[in-house]
Amino acid sequence: MRVGGFVFPSMRFEFNTPTRIICEPGAFRSLGPLVRHLMPPIDERNHRALIVTGRIPRHSEALMAAMQGTQVDCVFHAVSGEPDIECIETGTSVARQEQCRLVVAIGGGSVLDAGKAIAAMMANDGDLLEYLEIIGGGKPLAKHPAPFVAIPTTAGTGSEVTRNSVIASPERRVKVSLRSPLMSARIALVDPALALSLPPEVTASTGLDALTQLIEPYACLRANPLTDALCLEGIERAARSLTVAVEDGRNLRAREDMAVASLFSGLALSNAGLGAVHGLAGPIGGMFPAPHGAICAALLPHIMEANILALRERDPNSASLKRYQHLAQRLTNQAGADAMHGVEFVHRLSAQLKVSPLAKFGITPAHIPEIVEKAAHASSMKANPIALTPGELGEAVRRAL
Repeated sequence: MRVGGFVFPSMRFEFNTPTRIICEPGAFRSLGPLVRHLMPPIDERNHRALIVTGRIPRHSEALMAAMQGTQVDCVFHAVSGEPDIECIETGTSVARQEQCRLVVAIGGGSVLDAGKAIAAMMANDGDLLEYLEIIGGGKPLAKHPAPFVAIPTTAGTGSEVTRNSVIASPERRVKVSLRSPLMSARIALVDPALALSLPPEVTASTGLDALTQLIEPYACLRANPLTDALCLEGIERAARSLTVAVEDGRNLRAREDMAVASLFSGLALSNAGLGAVHGLAGPIGGMFPAPHGAICAALLPHIMEANILALRERDPNSASLKRYQHLAQRLTNQAGADAMHGVEFVHRLSAQLKVSPLAKFGITPAHIPEIVEKAAHASSMKANPIALTPGELGEAVRRAL
């Protein structure tokens, strides 16, 4: 592009967000009026919402209190662990039978993903499998989902602002996505105070998942100026507050930082993409009963190192190498840090937070070839800053054992 005699490189990017993001301590108290305002006026006699919660719905009483006076009846659907196809189909059936008009999901990333998928299937005909990628037909959603409100109680996945739901297929030993630009939440209600009682282990694994989802979009091939800004701000917040939140769960300032970091990670990955950590995490999560955050935490430093070494060897002039250097400087708060200092920082952080090795979940070296083969089909791999060889991917997994 030529402007005034100067030639500029062309730039084009898109950025999508939910209709509304509300982020502040105590925001949860505004849930009732927000839900009542979203209720479609299809039938004035039927104001019913499906409430998707975790297996132990810690926040159900507070949710019911927030909904008082709204004349909205609540129908509950509990999600046990990470959602699978049966969980989504059951929730959709309940919502339809009870004639629910919208969905509110309150919990961790698995709960939010379940609520998001149920809201989508409430409005679209056919079987869920028709719409799933890789194992299904990949059919696009024809209709907008039912209104969906996402309320995260952990700071890690950023699922409140993503446009896909990760769903397990146990019989196929794989996780896949229901994905559509129509699947953004109508409202993402981010209240850092809801995470104050989160246990240290969960705080650590989900927080490292958020950090992964900030590092990968910044280093990936689809980064853009808006996602860069979100990633760098989020990385600074996570670097200074994750350890504090783990060691002092009642520290609201640290919880605020991690809530923002997680939120920004969801916006970044939705608009830029991820990388090999998530490319491997999907197959591992489908094959073994391992929490997604714990998998990402174990893999992150090893994939960072593999990417940097591969770039130095095969593409030494790559802009991605400079991005890893910028990441290291933000992580360490040292202007002179190079790319490998970032890897060292993440290694130390993982050790400090007692990240479990993948072997804890039953993964052995014998499983690595199958994991790597399945990861080759993962959409996240397409945005990795360099195409890692099967040997490089396998070695990263082996080091994470």
